[in-house]
Amino acid sequence: GIGTIRQDVNISVEGGGVIEVKGVQQLDQLEKIIEFEAKRQHGLKLISEKINQTKFTEINQKEDVFDITEEMQECNSKIVKKSIGKQDRIFGIRIKKLKGIFGFEPYSDIRLGKEIGQLVRFFGIGGVFHSDELPNYGIEDVDIKRVTEKLDIQNDDAFLIIAGEKISVGFAINSIINRIKLAKNGPPAETRAATQNGDTIFLRPRPGASRMYPETDIPTIKVTDEEIVEVRSNIPKSWEESIRELEEKYQINNQLAEQIFDSNYFELFEKICSEKQNSPNFVASILCSTITNLERSGLDSSLLNDEQIMKTFELLEQEKINKESIQIIFEQIMSKKANDVLQALENASIIQLTEEELDKILDNIIQNNTDKIKQEQMRALSGLMGLAMKEVRGKASGKMINQKLKEKIQKFLN
Repeated sequence: GIGTIRQDVNISVEGGGVIEVKGVQQLDQLEKIIEFEAKRQHGLKLISEKINQTKFTEINQKEDVFDITEEMQECNSKIVKKSIGKQDRIFGIRIKKLKGIFGFEPYSDIRLGKEIGQLVRFFGIGGVFHSDELPNYGIEDVDIKRVTEKLDIQNDDAFLIIAGEKISVGFAINSIINRIKLAKNGPPAETRAATQNGDTIFLRPRPGASRMYPETDIPTIKVTDEEIVEVRSNIPKSWEESIRELEEKYQINNQLAEQIFDSNYFELFEKICSEKQNSPNFVASILCSTITNLERSGLDSSLLNDEQIMKTFELLEQEKINKESIQIIFEQIMSKKANDVLQALENASIIQLTEEELDKILDNIIQNNTDKIKQEQMRALSGLMGLAMKEVRGKASGKMINQKLKEKIQKFLN
């Protein structure tokens, strides 16, 4: 299951620093992660080339960093309002001659602005605004005018806005200044974490020659007595206890309980079982086995979201589809043939057969396999069942097909 394997991978492009990607939990995601990192790192090289074509000068913390808390008092941004309400500080950073660089996108979703945004989360700060994306996020032209006047922004200059607790923001600003400086040289050496969709996110800096211990980059985290009490009262259950509880609650076997608990679908499984009248065994099997098997056949599970899975089980509960239709719906979505469940139903023509239509299909199967039935008697049911399921393709329940086919074989033999 997921978590059994945790592979670390070093990836770098020519001229860039070594990037260590930690925590690849599914080996079939290695290719996606390597492709993403190659694209990201090459994109950062292209960004560095663009920076070196400008007259960029390094940021001076004393001259280019300004407290703009007063200027942002009337800003309508939710993030800014929240920071002001918490009595945090808001700072503006002037970056001379880099207008357009933070929003420059050599590849889809590869931007220096995004790199900076991931970096500040390392310090517990929700995000950072850069001038190339403004006005937006509740920051309006009037706010921008106040900031540009305070920072003395010229035509080719860029700026960043960052808000948070003063000590954390101080650490973050130091790192931002250093990261922008490093951007001139392409992708810097760093440690990143793998995500489930095959991307990576910033985790921490890589230890360098001037720094013996990587922890020196990490700001001190103060833990209060109240937080310690709360943590002690919320200690999670052991693996064994959690699995045993799952087995008892949902009446599933140990193997299935371990698979669903160790999967990305555990919370969704509990939600489906609590809201829908579906067998927990069946739900767990679909989430653990069916989706995994479709992935192994080359389909993309990231295209299938929780809402679509919930909708599919809702249709099953309403008897608008049968169990066999679920895999067909997932195939349609995971292969990009359909954007949602309803389109998948339409594409695959999953409309329930009438009893008369089903009888006609089964009668044809009987007529085309008379020799097999004469030779194998009722043992022929298994083989004919496979033929019927293949032809019906989810338009009738397996239980009904089996019952009707059994009756038709018995009638033929009599």
